[in-house]
Amino acid sequence: MDFNCIIFEKTAPVAFIKLNRPQVLNAMNKQMWLEIQKALDDVNLDDAIRVLVFTGEGRAFSTGADLKESKTRTLDEYRDYLEFLQLVSLKIIRFEKPTIAAINGYALGSGYELALACDIRIAADDAPIGSPEAKVSSSATGGSFRLLHNLIGPAKARELLFTAENIDGRTAEKIGLVNKAVPKNQLMEATCAMAHKIAENSAFSIKVLKKGLEMAADGKQMKTLMDFEVEACLACVSTKERLSALSNFENRKK
Repeated sequence: MDFNCIIFEKTAPVAFIKLNRPQVLNAMNKQMWLEIQKALDDVNLDDAIRVLVFTGEGRAFSTGADLKESKTRTLDEYRDYLEFLQLVSLKIIRFEKPTIAAINGYALGSGYELALACDIRIAADDAPIGSPEAKVSSSATGGSFRLLHNLIGPAKARELLFTAENIDGRTAEKIGLVNKAVPKNQLMEATCAMAHKIAENSAFSIKVLKKGLEMAADGKQMKTLMDFEVEACLACVSTKERLSALSNFENRKK
């Protein structure tokens, strides 16, 4: 597939998906979601890639759904679009490799929800972030009800969704919505530093850690989680990576 709505780059061990419709502040249409899905499949099959970064071209991460495209859909077409959006969003949420959203500017609506679907969010400190759906008689998607609830708690989630007001990156960091807020000119440097720090670790360990955290977020019972922890730990210590890591650790101590 040729990419028209995203820029897809790989510089092992990190891949980058850059939303690329700057003329409409990276508003998301179905073609963009199709291209994101294709890029995800590529990253999933490339063992040299350990971390995936999402960001935006120009002055926005994404301002959300392309409302011009939305106006022309029938309800059945809208349902098809939303179900596809949910499919790709779930793929990001459950993606086995770590994902980072580098929020370079406006992150609104489904653009904001894409950032929520990532494991880690690093934002420009002045980036406007929010859910404007209540202002335009719409509703949130992308699993954001649970993601917001888990990240910032039910009270703050209600406030942000009901008021439909934006917050900036600094405020988002204070309430735990993003992991870190930095000046915009330091955003990609901070993001790449985080990505490479993660990439230095065991890919298999990260995979099972992500799975465990996902199970916890889904409300699995403690016994189920602890049983998974035993199996995950045994699976990790049985890998070749484990022997290499222990050897490196012993050599560092000498």
